[in-house]
Amino acid sequence: MKPGTGRTSNYDKFPTLSVPQGGNACVKGYENCAARLRQAIAQRQASKTVLVIECYPGVDEKRVLREFQRLLSPAVALQASDALLPPEKIDALVAPFLGGDDPVFGFLSDLSLPQFFDPERLEHLRARAAAPANGLVLIVGCGARLVAQDGILVYADLSRWEAQNRFRRNETSNLGVDNRMSPTGLQYKRAFFVDWRVADRWKRPLISKWDFVLDTHDPDGPKLADGEAVRRALRHAVTRPFRVVPFFDPAPWGGQWMKEMCDLPRGVPNYGWCFDCVPEENSLLLDFAGTRLEIPSINLVFDQPEALLGAGVRSKFGDEFPIRFDFLDTMGGGNLSFQVHPFTEYIRRHFGMSYTQDESYYMLDAGTDATVYLGLREGIDARAMLRDLKAAQNGGGPFPAETYVNRFPARKHDHFLIPAGTVHCSGANSMVLEISATPYIFTFKMWDWSRLGLDGKPRPIYLQHGFENIDWDRTEGWVKQNLVNRIEPLGSGDGWREEKTGLHSLEFIETRRHWFTKPVPHDTHGTVNVLNLVQGEEAIVESPDDAFEPFPIHYAETFIVPAKVGRYSVRPLNSKEPSATMKAFVRRD
Repeated sequence: MKPGTGRTSNYDKFPTLSVPQGGNACVKGYENCAARLRQAIAQRQASKTVLVIECYPGVDEKRVLREFQRLLSPAVALQASDALLPPEKIDALVAPFLGGDDPVFGFLSDLSLPQFFDPERLEHLRARAAAPANGLVLIVGCGARLVAQDGILVYADLSRWEAQNRFRRNETSNLGVDNRMSPTGLQYKRAFFVDWRVADRWKRPLISKWDFVLDTHDPDGPKLADGEAVRRALRHAVTRPFRVVPFFDPAPWGGQWMKEMCDLPRGVPNYGWCFDCVPEENSLLLDFAGTRLEIPSINLVFDQPEALLGAGVRSKFGDEFPIRFDFLDTMGGGNLSFQVHPFTEYIRRHFGMSYTQDESYYMLDAGTDATVYLGLREGIDARAMLRDLKAAQNGGGPFPAETYVNRFPARKHDHFLIPAGTVHCSGANSMVLEISATPYIFTFKMWDWSRLGLDGKPRPIYLQHGFENIDWDRTEGWVKQNLVNRIEPLGSGDGWREEKTGLHSLEFIETRRHWFTKPVPHDTHGTVNVLNLVQGEEAIVESPDDAFEPFPIHYAETFIVPAKVGRYSVRPLNSKEPSATMKAFVRRD
């Protein structure tokens, strides 16, 4: 039920993109997948066929090999992992990127997948693949394409979010090692800084070569789609608004708002996060005539970067999606950690990231006592602040946050801007729509309010990193003038008005709010737009020339409008009460 309304939530947790002429392009179940592959093999009319099933890290390669070996009866079945370097050599290879004993941070790897393989072992597998004169040669695994360049190419993909869940369930390991029983945080760190970078570099040039795509998010119900049909779906996606599949996670400070608003399972104590526009970790659900194929949404960025992002954004960020929308729910929960984000030069030098996590808090909802901690109080002593933070971290009593940090009341639809270097955190009883740049793990926690993480252990604190990235001039007067509700009227029309709400000039993202009771005209102006319906039950996104079918959105849903779309409008479903959207885009120089 929606809080305070008595109405059932209409938030769509599984948005899909219908694929034109999807027909029978996608099948479900290992038996049907194998039948489709047998058909492709037969169409080649060759005495010998090589079937390469390249896998993203986290895919259950052994099961994929076992099932297709059972159903396809190959003359030879090979696992690419047999050619990997010994685990100790892989550990040595990736060690420079893992930050030693640091539980969170490393350095973005520039490694490539072939570096994980032993040349002699690889040649041995290639010889075994070449040996049969007739029949089927089946090769499965991350790096299978290294064993054989020719033949039918199947790509078994997996979203990063599902990989993280498999880490949590001790079901999978990092690339090239068996560490499934390692702490989940260390597995995630290794995947973030090494595995996913390596695998994405390997994946990008293969997308145009996919004969088939294998979805194993549901291990018992895999789906196989024609590669060209998937590419057609990606080309279709950038011609219209779309949503990625959101995911939700509990947090030590988590609240209850999303549980009701988004109709989430009631057995979970709280939900702190919702990631509903993080294409690196979200999925796309492609609907092929009723059969839904799940693929990582980053594939769209890789395959259609200019149509999605726009030429200007792509020139700055390459094939990365630079805007992130997510929810932070502390309704009935606690304060977020007191934190700061690194300056661009610092994040580049220490972690290998080319841009930093500038952000903002838009208050989607707020309790009567909601607050935001933002910036420093006037005339504070930095050495005293560091001393008190160290003392609190060492069990010397709570950190007296309000001695050093401004605390502002927060109301629904307030907007707080948080350029890197600004100390901040949202207080309890807030529902934050966080609008930010995408480097989403680069947060230096300096105080966590004497609480433990969900694993019962203290969460990592980074006082040294934090203090090296605080802008000590961002005190109360400057913050009030520059970062709190910097709302400027920009224009209006019949039944609508537009406001600029940020972000700060130090940040590369611009945000606009539109209030409307009638259709509002928009234009991407050649750059990707990300929007959220922050007021109103439902609205319809439409094309003025019917270039795409009307696209419904519901309260609190985030949606993406590709740069290629150009002109579009947002029409309220109910014109009696004002609706509102928040829109973000990369500023044009």
